[in-house]
Formats: sequence, C-alpha cells, structure tokens
Amino acid sequence: MKKISGRVIQIYSNLVSFLRKCIFFILSVGTIPNHIAFIMDGNRRYTKKWNLMEGAGHKSGFLALMSMLKYCYEFGVRYVTIYAFSIENFKRSPEEVQSLMDLILEKIEELIKEESIVNHYGVRVYFSGNLKLLSEPVRLAAERAMLATAKNSNAVLSICVAYTSTNEIVHAIQESCEEKWDEITILNSSGAGYGLISLGGNKHNERDHLIKLTDIESHMYMAFAPDPDIIIRTSGETRLSNFLLWQSANCYLYSPSVLWPEIGLRQFLWAILNFQRIQFYLDRKRKQL
Repeated sequence: MKKISGRVIQIYSNLVSFLRKCIFFILSVGTIPNHIAFIMDGNRRYTKKWNLMEGAGHKSGFLALMSMLKYCYEFGVRYVTIYAFSIENFKRSPEEVQSLMDLILEKIEELIKEESIVNHYGVRVYFSGNLKLLSEPVRLAAERAMLATAKNSNAVLSICVAYTSTNEIVHAIQESCEEKWDEITILNSSGAGYGLISLGGNKHNERDHLIKLTDIESHMYMAFAPDPDIIIRTSGETRLSNFLLWQSANCYLYSPSVLWPEIGLRQFLWAILNFQRIQFYLDRKRKQL
C-alpha cells in the first residue's frame, strides 16, 4: 500500500512539474525579468496566526523561499536577491536575534551541500551587507558559501544580511572618498600638481567631478548585480523598508496580501504577468534617465 501511495505522489509531483514548465514556456514568449528581489515579510505573523512555536514561521518561510528560488531559476531569472536580515533587526530581543542567527547558520550550511538547490541550478551565492556585524560563526559560514559556489555561473543568489540601503549608500560614499583621496595622494607625491585638476578637469569644475556616480555605484554592496526588475513584498505592505532604495527607482513593486510562508506559484505568476504588462513603460522611464 505504501509503495502504491508513493508512486501516486511521484506521478502527481511529476505532473505538477510538467504543467508548471509548460506555463513557464508560454510566459517566456514575453520578457523574462533579469532580476527579482524578495522582501520576506510575515514570518512572525504566520506563527501567531496558526499558534505555532516561536521560530516555526521562519522555518516555514525557508521552505517558501526554496520554492520561489526553484520557480525563478526554472523560468530563467538570472539574479535573485532576498532581504534576509536587516541591521534594524538587531534591535529585537537578544533571544530572537540569536534564534535567527542560528537558523541562518543552519541554512547557510545546507546551501553548500552538494545536493542543495544552488548546486542543482549552478547558482553563485553572494552575501551582501555589513558582514562585520554578524557573529563570527555566521560570517565564516557566509564566506565558505561564497567560496564554495564561486565557480557556479548559471545564476546568482544575493542574500542581504546585516543590510540596509542607507548603510549601503553611506558605505559606498565612504569607500569612494577614500579611493579618490588615495589617488590624489599618489598624484601629489609624484609631483603631478595638486592632483585634483588631473582627476576633475580644470580649476572651475574640479570639485564637481571629483566623485562621480559610477564611483559610488561601483562600491555598492550590490554592485555585482543589475537593478531589480521586480520587488515582491508579501503581507500586502508597499514599503521598501530600507531595501534597495538606490537600485529600485524603475522597478515593479508587487505586494500580494499573503504572508511570506504562504506565497506560492500563483503569486509568482501574477508578478511576472504584471511585469510583462508594464515592462514597456518601465523601459521608457529608464531611457529618460
């Protein structure tokens, strides 16, 4: 009886997978988004909604994340970014922060296993944010995961931890200023005048051109990825909560009412359809910049 039940489940699973791939094939006639970002909102509310043990919502949320990653990579989305842990989350109770760090550590270790989803789809993993704020075990695990997947080239997964967009911008400006100051120092020490003129043009506009937009963008935590085409935030919230503020000027924000652990294929397909419907408008806005 168990063997028959197992076969039925396997047949059903294969049928669902086949139908999903057929839907993706039809949707691929339209534009496939290059980069989708997720704000995984609602894990704690899911726990309260179903009277679950503390932390159960985040574990259910991880399963939902695995499904979203599978859908993205099957559909051909090259870049996926997830907002895993904000710098603001450090303000939560020490017990909750430690519980989340333990969960993150556990899931990072799972990512680098040979049979993991990132190795199955050939995904390179980046951890983006102020990683110095993480505990040493989590930071070292993140470094191991980035090293272990460095040769994967089919797609990219960016995990934003200890991240806020304002911190990213401040970091990029600081790095740009330090880099430019080093260039000026080298020029001055080599006798190339004041240095500023060589970097910026003439005396009248040298200060205006000292730090350029490209300098700042090259030092962003997310410099390795293009701007997102779609940001999906669950729970019906339309706030970005300090996530990818610099990069999201011309992307589609989709806010389904479901909590993060409840997100599924229906919400993913709706996001893609809406993006394809307004993609011409978004492209026109980008060209105006």
